[in-house]
Amino acid sequence: MNIDRMVFAFAGAMVLISVLISLLHSAYWLLLTAFVGANLLQAAFTGICPLAKVLKRLEFPTGAAFK
Repeated sequence: MNIDRMVFAFAGAMVLISVLISLLHSAYWLLLTAFVGANLLQAAFTGICPLAKVLKRLEFPTGAAFK
């Protein structure tokens, strides 16, 4: 699995987990969803993603989006 797919999988998991926790615990967990969405949006325009940088340092194979 390359870095691109790992970033998308991690972001999707964080969104689903935060929505589930917000339903079960507190609506403030939706702030995590907003943070993940904002990070994906800025990564689309800048090409800078903190998770992608960490995965690259761990020598995972790169994809087309994050090199």
